[in-house]
Amino acid sequence: MFIVYILHSESYNKIYVGFTGNLEERLKSHNELGKKGWTRLYRPWKLIHFEDFQTKQEALCREKELKSGKGREWIRHTFSL
Repeated sequence: MFIVYILHSESYNKIYVGFTGNLEERLKSHNELGKKGWTRLYRPWKLIHFEDFQTKQEALCREKELKSGKGREWIRHTFSL
């Protein structure tokens, strides 16, 4: 099972899109454990959406779609960000 997820930083009005096989651990990494990387700069992150996929390829395609200009526009419109 693969999960594509969308995080939002209310403090900075930033969006992050990613995919993982373990959402709980990944969220912990973004908000607590990670010592380097882009997401540590904009903590705290709130999970606003996720989608399950059977294959890694499906998840990667959806992640790429959400990271596009139209995908980010959809995110901001759908979740009123």
